[in-house]
Amino acid sequence: MDETVERECMTWENGHTELGLDHLVREEPLEIRVNGAPVAVLMRTPGEDRDLVLGFLLTENIVGGWDEVRSVRPCADAENDEGESHVMQVVLEPHVEFDLARFRRNLYASSSCGICGRASIEAVMTTAPPLRSAVRIEPRLIPALVDTMRVAQPVFDLSGAVHAAAAFDHSGACLVVREDIGRHNAVDKVIGHQATRDCSVDVLVVSGRVSFEIVQKALAARIPWVVGVSAPSALAVSMAQECGMGLVGFARGFRMVVYSGYNGLMESLRE
Repeated sequence: MDETVERECMTWENGHTELGLDHLVREEPLEIRVNGAPVAVLMRTPGEDRDLVLGFLLTENIVGGWDEVRSVRPCADAENDEGESHVMQVVLEPHVEFDLARFRRNLYASSSCGICGRASIEAVMTTAPPLRSAVRIEPRLIPALVDTMRVAQPVFDLSGAVHAAAAFDHSGACLVVREDIGRHNAVDKVIGHQATRDCSVDVLVVSGRVSFEIVQKALAARIPWVVGVSAPSALAVSMAQECGMGLVGFARGFRMVVYSGYNGLMESLRE
């Protein structure tokens, strides 16, 4: 599947113009239905839609694990002009209870700018308890994680318009890299991909800033470390500190800023 399309454009530089083609990243809606009921529409880059949906189900606490999902499949009756489905149908196992009204209330509250930070953290902690991980990360390893993710971004190389997320184990082995026009979608694709595999994720690396929602998703997936290339928000730092998560920002070259969990990093540096 092509994540980009070519479009004609004109380049201007120092008074000179040149006609040519540019690669633009695709951005299309994906509707998620659970047991036949529409629950969300995500703007995403097509590709790895099944991983995206599964990651969304897990990080939004619709399900507690992959074993609660009977099937995730595209709806053949809802295809776009390119023959791709823009609706994914999720069927939960019969014993799994799903309160659509409660989910919609929680989804609205988590995205509302009117809810206070303290209430946001408390709401997350009721469904995802604090981490009790003993994973330590060698500081010198972090630049290599960022570099590994960067070289695995072919869509960014073409378009310059997508975010990336990557999962690593504590040794620095790369488990998966995903790209998407939506920062949160890339994270969900990574988490969804790993949900069906028997290996733990110790570090989540993201290509941009670290928002509260990204820390929330990492906590739901029980990932003890989050590394961002750019800045975290104040609420993201507060959340990481309260839930026992390591949080690193501005990870560029051999410089980084550690906002939470720095004892683990510094102790590993002295080992």
